[in-house]
Amino acid sequence: MTDLVIKDVKVIDGTATPAYRADVEVTDGRIARIHREDTGGPRPSSPRTLDGSGLALSPGFIDMHAHSDLALLRDPDHSAKAAQGVTLEVLGQDGLSYAPVDDRTLGQVRQVIAGWNGDGSDIDFDWRSVGEYLDRLDRGIAVNAAYLIPQGTVRMHAVGWDDRDATEAELAHMRRLVAEGMEQGAVGMSSGLTYTPGMYAKDAELTELCRVVASYGGYYCPHHRSYGAGALDAYREMVELTRSAGCSLHLAHATMNFGVNKGRGTDLLALLDEAIGAGADISLDTYPYTPGATTLVAMLPSWANEGGPDATLARLRDDATAERIRHHVEELGSDGCHGVPMEWETIEISGVRDPDLGTYVGRTVAAAAAERGEAPWVTARRLLIEDGLGSTILQHVGHEENVRAIMQHPVHTGGSDGILQGVKPHPRAYGTFPHYLGRYARDLGVLSLEETVAHLTSRPAARLRLPDRGLVREGYRADLVLFDPDTVAAGSTFEAPRTLPVGIPHVLIDGRPVIEDGRRTDVLAGRSVRRTPTA
Repeated sequence: MTDLVIKDVKVIDGTATPAYRADVEVTDGRIARIHREDTGGPRPSSPRTLDGSGLALSPGFIDMHAHSDLALLRDPDHSAKAAQGVTLEVLGQDGLSYAPVDDRTLGQVRQVIAGWNGDGSDIDFDWRSVGEYLDRLDRGIAVNAAYLIPQGTVRMHAVGWDDRDATEAELAHMRRLVAEGMEQGAVGMSSGLTYTPGMYAKDAELTELCRVVASYGGYYCPHHRSYGAGALDAYREMVELTRSAGCSLHLAHATMNFGVNKGRGTDLLALLDEAIGAGADISLDTYPYTPGATTLVAMLPSWANEGGPDATLARLRDDATAERIRHHVEELGSDGCHGVPMEWETIEISGVRDPDLGTYVGRTVAAAAAERGEAPWVTARRLLIEDGLGSTILQHVGHEENVRAIMQHPVHTGGSDGILQGVKPHPRAYGTFPHYLGRYARDLGVLSLEETVAHLTSRPAARLRLPDRGLVREGYRADLVLFDPDTVAAGSTFEAPRTLPVGIPHVLIDGRPVIEDGRRTDVLAGRSVRRTPTA
């Protein structure tokens, strides 16, 4: 029996071809029939219908770079993503997440990425392996989720926090952890190569792990070694590494930031086009905003973070060592800040772990320091110590021309990189997908609406090797979004970042209403989406 008919809707099917009008029949969680307006014959009927007049129907949006690893567990509502039309998020990003772990590494990773996900004190960490984490998601979550094995966590597990080469035994241990994670359903592996301890891995070590990923048909998703000085060399390094390993490459939040890269987005695209033309399998994701977001501690030089969070705090408390850190950050340009000397007026505090430090939120480090009558480093150092390294930041260093150039590339996909913690998070967490549809497609015409939808649906589904998602096609899963092309827009702004979007009245996962008439239902239709085994 037909569960639902979406009547008289403009179908934007994810193929980038022109939209068409149709009735779409949903049965048992899948698209059972598409009756195009121009084909004639009897129209499908059902006791339950949705009037699609004036609306567009597209596949559900896939967030290729999400930081909802704990948010999906603590927040059944999860409107930050569901209200955008996101039906699938890819977790385990930037080389740091919560599986695979043991008791020691779980405590460490909870501390080091508390700024991304909170410290987890409200979470029952009843898993240790990748498979157990995915099983936990299968108890019911707001939207679907896939998982990348975090290389930094793997290195933390096998090597620790030392800046050194792995021994043969440690490398074998890491290979085994990656293989187990892939066998348990991960879709690939991520790295954060400006974050410790993952950044301590040299290319030979990363290549060995990528070979394991490739053997399971997965992909490598690096946050590479620089988005500032030396950015093009860092991209080239990842291209050459994955080609050597025979592994597919997906570049995380691929952009060209800082003054040294103004107008150089086309240089990145030329590098990628050359590699793709030579046979490389490459894709990338971006968010449609210029500022970035991360943690304040990530700005420090890597040597300051060696040994883990407690060692970092000890160095910050020591005056002589703190002065050495300042010299690297402000004068030399630390590897944590992509080789660019710090400009404190670009660093805005977006969140703090300790509520008593809330007066910092919404201010740049430079402005907060001026109010206190002290040097910016003094303010930053105090905040790092008092907040236990938990402060998050917005980094205002991007360039609009680069953002627009990169989003037009055929291998581009959408990723929010949305950090949901903090009083004043980046608006991309709540607005990435409607911002693409409203501002960049409708208002600016950077891409057509059909092309934009393809970037957000079928192209990421192809990277994830999902055989039945990413298109409005008969037999495919009914992960669907109905939006108004004339009004869809991000509500979130830098001043009010938690505002929900407008113009997205209905979102379905497996044919079940997650958003209905613009409001979140109590449906928890999301589950883990595990790697499809290769032949």
